[in-house]
This record gives sequence, C-alpha cells and structure tokens, in this order.
Amino acid sequence: MSLFRSSKSIINGVLLDISGVLKDGGSVIPGSLEAFHKLQNSGLPVKLVTNETQETKRSLALSLSSLGYDVNERDILPPCPAVVKLLKEQGLRPHLLVHPNVLGEFQELDQSNPNCVVIGDASDNFTYKNLNKAFKILINMPKPRLFTLGRGRYYREQSGLLVLDVGVFTAALEYAADVKAEVIGKPQPDFFHSAILEMGIKPEEVVMVGDDVVSDIGGAQSCGLKGVLVRTGKFRPSDECHPYVQPDAIVDDLAGAVQLILDTRDNYSFS
Repeated sequence: MSLFRSSKSIINGVLLDISGVLKDGGSVIPGSLEAFHKLQNSGLPVKLVTNETQETKRSLALSLSSLGYDVNERDILPPCPAVVKLLKEQGLRPHLLVHPNVLGEFQELDQSNPNCVVIGDASDNFTYKNLNKAFKILINMPKPRLFTLGRGRYYREQSGLLVLDVGVFTAALEYAADVKAEVIGKPQPDFFHSAILEMGIKPEEVVMVGDDVVSDIGGAQSCGLKGVLVRTGKFRPSDECHPYVQPDAIVDDLAGAVQLILDTRDNYSFS
C-alpha cells in the first residue's frame, strides 16, 4: 500500500541525499547499503543531490565507494560545480569562505579584487577573523552579492554530534551586511531542476528522499516533486509536525523509502 498523498503520476526517477540517508559521518546507516543496491537494481535512475561542500565530487564518489556504494561521479550533484559555472557565466570574482578541500574547484576563477562572496561549509575556518573579512568585503561593495552553498542549520558529523551548518553563518553575513544571499544548492528550485533535467523526467515523476524536512522535502515539493522524509540523520520528531512542510511520506530509513517507492511503482500510481 502506498503512503503517498493522492496523485496519478508514476515514479520514474529518484533523488537521494547523501548525509543522513546513505551515511552518518563516515559510517553507513544500517540497511541503507542494501536498500541503495535494491533501488539501483530496479532500473530506476538515481541521482545523489547533496549540499556537501567539504568534499569534491571525486572525493565524495571515492568515500562512498569505500563504504560499499556503487556510485559514479557523474551521478553526484553538489553545489560547488554549479556555483563555479554561474560565476564564470557572470564574470564574477569571488572571495571564498569555503572548506580548504574544495578550493581547487575554484582555481580557474579570477579571485583578485573580489566583487562577490561565496560561503560554503568552511567548518573550522568559520573563525571571527574569516567571517569579519567576508563582511568587510561585502559592506564595501556598491551592490553586494553573497552566494551561499546551502541553507542548512546543522548536520551530523563523523563523531555523531550535531554541528552548525553553513546557513547559520550565512544568516550572520546577511544581517551584518544587509544583503540577501543567493542560494546555490538545496532548497533552491534551480538545483532540483538541474538534476531533473539530467534525468530527462517530469518533476511529478520524481521522488526526493532526505532527512532535512525543509531543504530536502520542502525544496523538492516546491518544484513539483514528491518528498519522502527519513527518520535518520538530522531528523527530529518535531519534523513530523512541521508548520509548513508536509512530507508525502515519512519512513524509518532508506530501506523503508525504497520499499515504498517500488511498491508504489508496481501499483502504477500514488494513492
């Protein structure tokens, strides 16, 4: 039996978050590896849509492979390549407040005399000095532009503890410099649309599975996708009663989500 809300669309594609769905920190979430392979074997196209900005696409693919996931680099969609493409198209010169691991992603860009600021999950580099430097650059721009690689409030690191995410530091710069950040990543609609475009599938035929009720589920639903919330990763019980995001289904983990998706697909419609 399907747990989705009433719809007539068949499922022809799946988007998955990485952290909190496939893994927590450096460990596989129990049951997720088997569920991922089951989904792959079903023949449904799968893309990994992530706001991960501490690793490059290649590093993400290698780390997932080391955990047993059979993934291709081309099937991972993180924000860094998307923002680099945008910066090139608009001729922008960024000041970077990002993690050292991804600095190489921006090496082809002119970073002298910056006319915008890009902020990602800089982790320990979110010092007062570095934040204040980004603020000074923004406040002295005639028309400040701030790009943030996600809006997350927190995530679960390898220790298992919840830690502050990039959205918290973005909010500080927005407030201080009186600027509205442009989001590259979830929940931005363009980010979901780029994944759907690569799959060649209609939005209503795609399901997003994630642990973030706002960025994953709310973002996907705003684009016409179905959203399945898992009770793993950063999930908290209060997410089930979110004031403005109502997931199409809530399941315990990826295994439950995959079973639901395949059962619903077998029935040829949501009900």
